[in-house]
Amino acid sequence: MDLGAFASRRRALTAGVLLATLAASALAACGGDEDAAGDTATAPASGSTTTTSATQPAAAKTSYPLKIKDMLGRDVEIKAKPATIVALSPTTVEYVYAVGGTVVGRSQTAEYPEAAKQAKDIGTSYQPNAESILALKPDLVVADSVIQAQPQLRQLIEGLGVPVVFAGAESYKQVLDGLTLMGQVLDGQEKAKATIADIEKAKDEAKAAVAGTKTSAVVLIAGRDSTLYSAKSTSFAGDLLAVVGLSNPAANAPDSGPGFPGYTTLAQEKLLEYNPDVIFTVTPGPASVPRLSTLLPQIPPFKGLKAITGKKVYELDVPPVLEAPGPRVGLALKQIAAAVSGKATAAASPSAAASASASAPASGSATATPR
Repeated sequence: MDLGAFASRRRALTAGVLLATLAASALAACGGDEDAAGDTATAPASGSTTTTSATQPAAAKTSYPLKIKDMLGRDVEIKAKPATIVALSPTTVEYVYAVGGTVVGRSQTAEYPEAAKQAKDIGTSYQPNAESILALKPDLVVADSVIQAQPQLRQLIEGLGVPVVFAGAESYKQVLDGLTLMGQVLDGQEKAKATIADIEKAKDEAKAAVAGTKTSAVVLIAGRDSTLYSAKSTSFAGDLLAVVGLSNPAANAPDSGPGFPGYTTLAQEKLLEYNPDVIFTVTPGPASVPRLSTLLPQIPPFKGLKAITGKKVYELDVPPVLEAPGPRVGLALKQIAAAVSGKATAAASPSAAASASASAPASGSATATPR
């Protein structure tokens, strides 16, 4: 037998076993909002856009009735300041609270901020229950312009007979647009401005930490079948790398397909070719699920990677980069800055593990659709 081929096959099998451990552990607890989507794409409809109306400087106070364009470019009229609000995704719930509002209805896995947990569960983001929504008699529904832009979901939501504003985020800029929009809608411009200022400060600090380093980085996630995926520039996580000035070798790689929009399938050989300075990992699911950041260094083919020999493998908190891209983006930016500047703890950071445990539903999913 060719000993070289045997060694190569053995290394591949070892890698598969370790990654399978991650997938199997998480799959045992599968369920919740993201799992309801299965492996279907959640990219917005091709015509979706962030409108200029949502990015203009907000007036000191909103006057009603208000006519505005939402983040799908839809014209929406709101006759009076909304008082009874239902938000249909974790991102939209966070938008509402970030500008001073509250919700009476929320999607199943929206658990931040703490006050939102008191709101009525109206189903998952991918399968909102129309009867549950209408039973709350809302005067405004805030839908997600990314995951709920698909024709079937959009038709259901627009057919409720209630004013609907679509807001979401697939990029750093869209977070700011969403906050500005919701600040106008809910007469919360000052809170929106303050939140945006905090986010911009975190971005500037992250850029300063990266400046002059010529650092390359990837963001990795493992799928159900142990396949590795790397964030492209079109994903939320990939966009953050670009915003702070990190070089992402997977930025323009081929898309993996409908199951992981914005991510590329990453073969072992490709990761070895990339050989990034820093590896960020994202591990959906409860704290009991092994962190991808702790498994990667155990895989023989990866042990020589610069990020692993230099102990530059970091676990990112799940909500800000995957489950609820939105107002908490500043947390992700601070984690990135700390990692590049050497101020973060390599591999399964306590903050990441705590965040995963606190934010994951009781039956967490390891296959949350990346955004």
